[in-house]
Amino acid sequence: MPKRFSTARGREFGDAVRAALSATGMTAREICEKIDWDPGKLSDLVNGKGGCSEVDLAVLLGFCRTPPEEREHLLAVFRKTDMKDWWQQHGATQPVRPRTLTEHLKKAKKFVGWSPLAVAGLLQLPDYIRAVCLATDKIPVKEIEERVVARLAMQEVFRQRLDCVFYLHEQALQLPVGGPDALRAQLHHLLEMWVRPYIDIRIVPTDAGAHAGLAGPFTLMEFDRIEPVVFVEAENSSLVIEGRTAVTGYQDVLKALDRIALNAEESRERISKYAT
Repeated sequence: MPKRFSTARGREFGDAVRAALSATGMTAREICEKIDWDPGKLSDLVNGKGGCSEVDLAVLLGFCRTPPEEREHLLAVFRKTDMKDWWQQHGATQPVRPRTLTEHLKKAKKFVGWSPLAVAGLLQLPDYIRAVCLATDKIPVKEIEERVVARLAMQEVFRQRLDCVFYLHEQALQLPVGGPDALRAQLHHLLEMWVRPYIDIRIVPTDAGAHAGLAGPFTLMEFDRIEPVVFVEAENSSLVIEGRTAVTGYQDVLKALDRIALNAEESRERISKYAT
């Protein structure tokens, strides 16, 4: 089945508008009658087919009693729903709940991540997450537990048996995040996750030297009905990459890492070496 054209902005916008409509407890037809809209106009809006102005959208969101912050977000996204690639600026640090990443995780059929310095977020235990948060002075201490809960909630994706491949550099197995005991527990957790048939953990050995992933960590997701998307997280911003040529470049990096990574059994042995 051919992939349909859509963008990360458009999908987030459509999902959010549907949620706003649902929160009213009314049917789409009832809402249209209240605001004097043709049902086709509302359908076109949520499915990214246009036919609606910013004023129209503001009226709809006002009727739905959408919170101000969410309303402003949707009005801003609405102006660019047909644009691919999205640089999201978050302020001082990454958000507690990375909305776009989380929503795409729910829809993904395959997740491939590259982590050159630390254990991938979806595989992190609570103590490891806390240590990562404490390492920066930009995250308020009172917010750390909320971030732990949010990160663990993202790991619920494993319940849907999402096909995952995690490429980790051997250095990530040695960095004592949270101290020796926390690292040891984290490595044992990797071994426990390794036995799940839908999770593949591959180690890029230090003696491989220079490699294609030196530019930094990233995540690539594949879907049934939409084109692959790459996520790159920086200190206080995120980049959602959708252009075909750019995504292909990241796919080439993963292919290069796959060629030098240890196979599954060798990776398990390498993790076990540091876990003891």
